[in-house]
Amino acid sequence: MRRFVEHALERARVLGWELPPPGEGATRELWAELTALGRLDLAHARIIEPHLDALAILRQAGREDLAGTDETWAVWAAEGPGEPLLAVPGGVVAPEAWTLTGSKPWCSLADSVTRAVVTAHVTDEHGTPTGHRRAFVVATDHPGFAPEPASEWISHGLAEVTTVPVSFEHVPVEPLGADEWYLTRPGFAWGGMGVAAVWLGGAQAVADLLWEQLGHPRRPVDEAALTALGRLDLELGAARAVLDRAAQAVDDGDAAGDRGAAWALRVRRTVADAAESVISVVSRATGPGPLTGNPAHVRRVESLQVYIRQDHAERDTAALGRTLLELGEEDTPW
Repeated sequence: MRRFVEHALERARVLGWELPPPGEGATRELWAELTALGRLDLAHARIIEPHLDALAILRQAGREDLAGTDETWAVWAAEGPGEPLLAVPGGVVAPEAWTLTGSKPWCSLADSVTRAVVTAHVTDEHGTPTGHRRAFVVATDHPGFAPEPASEWISHGLAEVTTVPVSFEHVPVEPLGADEWYLTRPGFAWGGMGVAAVWLGGAQAVADLLWEQLGHPRRPVDEAALTALGRLDLELGAARAVLDRAAQAVDDGDAAGDRGAAWALRVRRTVADAAESVISVVSRATGPGPLTGNPAHVRRVESLQVYIRQDHAERDTAALGRTLLELGEEDTPW
């Protein structure tokens, strides 16, 4: 597993300098590459995508100087119950100096990457929370940086992408942007759609099984199989089309603010729904055999099921409806 992660991170380093950043005219090409990575191996892509996202965040913050050629990156922005991770400024003597103290949940590859973009709750110099959040760059080699044991990660899906809480104790960090910049920048929505592009690749890989079986001379092609194949084409084609339209909106400058939020919700919900449909259609069409005797297919299905749970299902559908109304436009969105 360690060699798998190292290989993926090495690939991430190379692609970080080869692939275009989002929002600069080639977003469709970037997302097509993410889809291709997801189709090849979802765990591999799950390691690469955050590295690319972190580099994009640095670029959007005007801090490309922090992106060393030998660094590997993650992005840790999830929130959980309990005491939040706190960012404390250095005070009057060194107001530009910040440290992180507390715990951050859901830190993927915390024992493997060298740097991460992490969000934390801002305090004043006395440690009193201000009610704001901010993004920071952290180095993982500081003695106050302590991931929990990897044994806590027991998932079969995306098993290679170990994800655990991390404890911080007075860890020095570099701020990125002002308070709330991380969540309000246009790139926040773009990054979420980039993740959906990887989901699409994972769904394509699951669907590939039926296509391969229908090409086998001993497999009868009946009406049920043809119906399943048609369903897969409709679901995956619609998801690809929505991603392409969103990429064009990003490059045209029409995916910022509430418009960007609407596009991100639309894309992620469409692709997540398509992925769930693909899993169901392929399972019904191929029977129990692949899920009991094809380890590669089982790995694809389990990894996709875990990955798309970053989507919030009906909550995000409701959020999309709310966002569309808040845009206040006279024309319908369709």
